[in-house]
Amino acid sequence: MMDVLAALRDRVSVSRLTDPAPEGEAREQIFSAALRAPDHGRLTPWRFLVVEGDARARLGEAMEQAMRSVKPDLTDAEASKLRSNPMRAPLLVVLVTHLQDHPKVPEIEQHMSLACATQNMLLAAHALGFGAIWRTGPVTFVPALREQLGLAPNECIQGFLYIGTPAIEQPRPQTPAVADHFLPWSG
Repeated sequence: MMDVLAALRDRVSVSRLTDPAPEGEAREQIFSAALRAPDHGRLTPWRFLVVEGDARARLGEAMEQAMRSVKPDLTDAEASKLRSNPMRAPLLVVLVTHLQDHPKVPEIEQHMSLACATQNMLLAAHALGFGAIWRTGPVTFVPALREQLGLAPNECIQGFLYIGTPAIEQPRPQTPAVADHFLPWSG
C-alpha cells in the first residue's frame, strides 16, 4: 500500500473507470476509511448506498425520472445521458448526509463530515491502486431522486462516488504553490 503522504500529494480524480471494482479486503479498507472522518459529537451524520451491477441501470432510470419531475421537457439526449451516467464505473457510492438536530453540531459541520468521509474514500481507493471521482450534477439535488432512493426527510444526496480501475492514466495537474494559499496573518 502507498504511503499516506504520497497518496495525499498524488491523488487525482479519474474520469474514465472500468472493471474491476475493488472487492473483498480492498473494498472493506476503502469503506472503513470513510468511517474515520472527523465527526463532531460522534453523530456519524452520513450513510452510503452502494450501487453496482444491474442496480446501476436502475439508478440511471431513477435519475431520468427524477429530472423529469423538474424538467418535463427533457430531451432524448439528456435522458440518455442521465440513464448512462451510473454505467461510467463498476461501483458507485451514493453519498448521503444524515442530518441530526444537535445543540453543538450545526448542519454545516455534518455536511463537512460527509465531505471528509468522501475524501477518505478517494484517498484509500488511490492508495490501493484504484481510481475514483466524486460527481454531482443537477439531478443530485432534485427532491424526487431523494424520494426514489428511499431517503428520510433529514437526508440529502451530496453526490456520487464512482470507483473502479483507471481506464486511462489521468494527468496530474500542477500543484498550486503553497505560498499562494497559506498567507501569514498577524492580527
